[in-house]
Amino acid sequence: MWRGMGSADKPAPMPVRIGYVGPAASRMLDFDQNLLWVIVLLLAFGLVMVYSATVAIPEDPHFAHWTQFHFFWRDLAAIALGLIGGWVVFQFPMKFWERWAPYLFVASLVMLVAVLVPFLGKGVNGSRRWIPLGVFNFQPSELVKLTTILYAADFIVRKQDVKQKFGKAFVPMAAALAVIGMLLLAEPDMGAFLVIASVAMVIVYLGGVNGKMFAALTVVMIGAFVLMIVLSPWRRDRIFAYLNPWAEGQALGSAYQLAHALIAMGRGHWLGVGLGGSVEKLHYLPEPQTDFLLAIIGEELGFAGVLAVTLVFAWITKRAFDIGRQALAADRMFSSLVAQGVGVLVGGQAFINIGVNLGLLPTKGLTLPLLSYGGSATLVSLLSLAILLRVDFENRVLMRGGHV
Repeated sequence: MWRGMGSADKPAPMPVRIGYVGPAASRMLDFDQNLLWVIVLLLAFGLVMVYSATVAIPEDPHFAHWTQFHFFWRDLAAIALGLIGGWVVFQFPMKFWERWAPYLFVASLVMLVAVLVPFLGKGVNGSRRWIPLGVFNFQPSELVKLTTILYAADFIVRKQDVKQKFGKAFVPMAAALAVIGMLLLAEPDMGAFLVIASVAMVIVYLGGVNGKMFAALTVVMIGAFVLMIVLSPWRRDRIFAYLNPWAEGQALGSAYQLAHALIAMGRGHWLGVGLGGSVEKLHYLPEPQTDFLLAIIGEELGFAGVLAVTLVFAWITKRAFDIGRQALAADRMFSSLVAQGVGVLVGGQAFINIGVNLGLLPTKGLTLPLLSYGGSATLVSLLSLAILLRVDFENRVLMRGGHV
């Protein structure tokens, strides 16, 4: 009904509808479904490419007892385990992860020590990086990547009052990185240490630590990497191989994988030779399902496929930083640093892997997140992204006026 029609000598008042008009129903989703779908599509695409890269494995006499679906089923099992684990991780609030961050970090360091124990750790090709669990081999260095994010974020939050003091802010973090470095280099796994150190330093920087201390930490890390290269003949060989992979003796030696990865990229041209049409996977490029899966993508799907993968990881990284900024706006520093740390972890590892496959960076043993075959890497990537989705979920709850 309408109230107030007015009269001939008095203008009618503005019509007012009687009744309650509530706020418009919120169309905000409980979490970022676009991010979830991108993750799922990357997993599906990776599963297809892992199968394509390993379909000829049984033709090698050493692996004749395997079927062409051997890596496919194992990768699918890792994805299923990661999705279940991610769902469980998503149920826990960020307050839980903040409270348990130091304990989880220490537990992951204990696992790194266990890897070096002869009857506990498993060695493959001269490296001891795995703990056999019967069904699969777990790689603790992958877990340390996630627990370092949680620990560094919690450390910065706890040290807000003293973050400008050298002894109370710089020394503990540098000591933690030193312990991780010694354990990882004993395996050895320099690639994992590079990623972990980079993630920790970015979190420290975003947390507002004194610029001089951050610069000092950067110098220490760079010096450590240079020293490791100088004192390690086989690491020096990798650097020289990267600088000139086609040199006589390099293409059939230290640069063998890189040379064949570049050949695969060259064969792909703009649109590739077609899905399943790779020649390099026919026992020319060793273990193409892991560190050099992108080379097979480049050969079969061309520059278009490599560019699409690169843009997807760039979008995931940007989205993680956006979620982090939203958390910071809600005065949730721990959640903000964790979200951005996950972005650096996924985006940084993708950047290194892509750079290695294109010959822009020295060869490192790092898989392409969500795409390459690797049970531990897939599992930890999905757990990390589940925590990122949890941060986004809590951001949305708070923006609707709820509580977490």
